[in-house]
Amino acid sequence: MGKAISLKNRVRQYFQSSRNKSVKIQQMVERIRRFEYIVTDSELEALVLECNLIKEHRPKYNTMLKDDKSYPFIKVTLGEEYPRVLFARTMKKDKSRYFGPYTSAGAVKDTIELIGKLYKLRSCNRSLPRDIGKERPCLYYHIGQCNAPCQGKISREEYRKSIDDALEFLNGNHAPVLGMLEQKMNEAAENMEFEAAIEYRDLIQSINQVAQRQKITRGDGEDKDVLAMAVEAVDAVMQVFFIRDGKMIGREHFYLRVAPHDTRSAILSSFVKQYYGGTPFVPKELMLETDIEDHDVVEAWLTEKRGQRVHLHVPKKGTKEKLVEMAKENAAIVLRQDKERIKREEGRTIGAVHEIEKLLDIECAMRMEAFDISNISGFESVGSMIVYEKGKPKRSDYRKFKIKTVQGPDDYASMEEVLTRRFSHGLEERKELEEKGMGYEMGSFSRFPDLIMMDGGRGQVNIALKVLDSLGIDIPVCGMVKDDYHRTRGIYFENVELPIDTHSEAFRLVTRIQDEAHRFAIEYHRSLRSKQQVHSILDDIEGIGPTRRKALMRTFKSLEAVRDATLDQLANAPSMNLRSAQQVYDFFHSENAQKSPTVTVEQADGRFGA
Repeated sequence: MGKAISLKNRVRQYFQSSRNKSVKIQQMVERIRRFEYIVTDSELEALVLECNLIKEHRPKYNTMLKDDKSYPFIKVTLGEEYPRVLFARTMKKDKSRYFGPYTSAGAVKDTIELIGKLYKLRSCNRSLPRDIGKERPCLYYHIGQCNAPCQGKISREEYRKSIDDALEFLNGNHAPVLGMLEQKMNEAAENMEFEAAIEYRDLIQSINQVAQRQKITRGDGEDKDVLAMAVEAVDAVMQVFFIRDGKMIGREHFYLRVAPHDTRSAILSSFVKQYYGGTPFVPKELMLETDIEDHDVVEAWLTEKRGQRVHLHVPKKGTKEKLVEMAKENAAIVLRQDKERIKREEGRTIGAVHEIEKLLDIECAMRMEAFDISNISGFESVGSMIVYEKGKPKRSDYRKFKIKTVQGPDDYASMEEVLTRRFSHGLEERKELEEKGMGYEMGSFSRFPDLIMMDGGRGQVNIALKVLDSLGIDIPVCGMVKDDYHRTRGIYFENVELPIDTHSEAFRLVTRIQDEAHRFAIEYHRSLRSKQQVHSILDDIEGIGPTRRKALMRTFKSLEAVRDATLDQLANAPSMNLRSAQQVYDFFHSENAQKSPTVTVEQADGRFGA
């Protein structure tokens, strides 16, 4: 996806054999099926359209910003008669005043909370002055953190004075507040009001923390972003320093997917378009490590977006150049650390899978499915299927099975039912997809595992092999064996328990899979069990659902009272009518009613466990 003044010339160069095309371009050209184009009236319109389409479709052969972050603002709703100080993710064109963006949502929330304590501003969404006096004041009034304008306890003028003081604070003028709090702290200490003094002291510390976040200060007082990157193969990290009002308020890094032969200028250009196309705030100046493609057009676009002139600048000397170099060094550190983290993660996942493949002497184990059965004395037996792909759980493919054909605590028969249902369903789904000319990855059961892992030893493995053989499916099956302390001990495969290094990544992965299969089954069993724990006899009356049952219990307080109520009393209860009242009355006064217990409760006794 791209733009050009002459699309004919831009596209033609992709198909000229004389040109040395990058690997990315070669692969893209081989996969072209058709062209679509949109004509615009100017380069600026083309740039805006390109940014929107890249964000919408995320094309494979464009440099892509992996992060999809939004940065928070502090919003002061000056358009309201009683303004509020709020957390906001977007900056809109309204009458509010915005401060930010900030890199830390936590810092924004802390600052808003601090302002609420200092100036006792409202945070509710009541419409004032229309709703003054209509409802009781909220908890913030009672704990002394709101002056309750909703009750008319503070005049509009006094409230606006508090808002003006809050705006001064947000602009960085902390000295008056600190002086006032220190005075109150000292007065409280002299009057031996130590709890109040501690509260003032804590507020002073919070303000100092906010003030100390300004790490680097410049004298020009302008808003700038500093951008530099580190690139290695197809990975890149863009480091951005945020300078607001001449102070460095924070930094952030972004991961990008790039092609091996992309130039630094092209990568930087793509990042600027994607990032500033999605953020509501554009600073006055961008300090870049290198000049970008379409410099003038991008500058004009950012100027239009900001509403004031924006400059793209590549510093060559002095403090600005040092800031760019510092950003570049930080980007390199992040990329290096990320590579090391990925390497460690691959050892825990892909590396562990390869160890299992080697241990079992099988070609592939990238997709593994593990099965477990959970029941207590045969009550509500359930089965679980979990999926690991490339050594990581794929929770979207997890499945639950409620045992339908097995009575009592028979784990082998229950497992046979689960496996039969899973793979029979998979075969049926495969047949349907083949008839439609679709791949197996389009179905939820049609994708079969490279390896089946059973929670148990020889017995469970043989059950799985029996089911697979009856369905004509050939998939390796191993068992995850536990010791006497219910801890993972090893792997049972082809009638042999294989020795496995308990300190290896393969052993840790098997343990994680076994624990996850058990957890998933237990949670499903617990959810079913909780629904059966308590059962009211009212549920057995035809026409009495949850709403009427609750209404009867609220009205009569006990089942004995419901049983003893007259027909008229039952009919006059909320949500009841004469027909439903008659059903309740007949249920309790029939010949069999005396033999029926007043309440049927399936107690959660020791049989059901915790």
